[in-house]
Amino acid sequence: MVQGNMNIKKEHNFVAQLKQIIHSARSRAYSAVNFAQVEANWLIGRRIVEEEQNGAAQADYGKYVIRLASQELTSEFGKGFSKRNIENFRRFYLTFNDMQIAQTPSAQLPQRLALLSWSHYERLMRVDNSNARNWYMGEAVEQMWSVRTLDRNINTQYYERLLLSQVKEPVIAEMQKKTASFQHDKLAFIKNPTVLEFLGLPNNSGYIEQDIEKAIIDNMQKFIMELGKGFAFVARQQLIRTEAEDYFVDLVFYNYILKCFVLIDLKMGKITHQDVGQMDMYVRMYDELMRGEADNPTLGIVLCAETDKDIARYSILKGNEQLFASKYKLYLPTEQELKTEIERQKEIFKLQFKQNG
Repeated sequence: MVQGNMNIKKEHNFVAQLKQIIHSARSRAYSAVNFAQVEANWLIGRRIVEEEQNGAAQADYGKYVIRLASQELTSEFGKGFSKRNIENFRRFYLTFNDMQIAQTPSAQLPQRLALLSWSHYERLMRVDNSNARNWYMGEAVEQMWSVRTLDRNINTQYYERLLLSQVKEPVIAEMQKKTASFQHDKLAFIKNPTVLEFLGLPNNSGYIEQDIEKAIIDNMQKFIMELGKGFAFVARQQLIRTEAEDYFVDLVFYNYILKCFVLIDLKMGKITHQDVGQMDMYVRMYDELMRGEADNPTLGIVLCAETDKDIARYSILKGNEQLFASKYKLYLPTEQELKTEIERQKEIFKLQFKQNG
């Protein structure tokens, strides 16, 4: 028999060696991408600062430089170069510009900065205390903290609590226990949308959608477009980036009759106050970043696909409830229409699932 040609121990070692080859290759690939992204962002930040200094006599020159960089880089390379991101690159350089420079001619990045990901630095830059920031950075490198571990430790003032503790072991043990699950996902870095943007790759919605969610959203997009009430499709799974986290809006439309953006987000469980609050945040950000002077306030719709009771909640801010009641409801799908459509798509999905199974 074929199995007799290789004993169990030898077979185990053979497979283990193959797996180690893959793990090693992936690790080198991730490290190379990480270094390239961090280096590029630091160098862009440095070049922005240099250009600002050259035009220091003009009060608005710095804003112009950032706006120009954002427009041109976005035009050439796509997502990842918004004005906010360019400002972050500038801040990155200003925050970490006094460290030892690598000696190799090709590397202009301070050596120590190559050891963490860009997401680590985005979080570290929000730590105002330079002593705390440097300590968190050193620990993240030495202990190989994930971004979630770093974020949790900063939010819980781990550095300050250690300083105040005469007996530090219980504080350290508690931290390790509460962050253990954060350290498991070895692919978290490469799934990060900022990495995909840097590489010029599309976001894979499979990372963030379950099958039934995807089925409902697929058909909800068609349903909204078929209403014939002025809707134009804008984006799907659109990234909304705050300083603390990345979010994705399931569907974004523009209604040219109402002259406003309409954001739609699907929740698979029961709608919570946090879900509505999150949509309010989306609406505020869209009004700030995307809304034109002639546009009306952005509208948000939160859908719930809970099995027993499908519901919808509308979100509009800045005291425009009267406008919503008198005008928007003429062109938006009613709550009952949304409920019916969600339920219909769930039933279709269940039937397809049974047939395929």
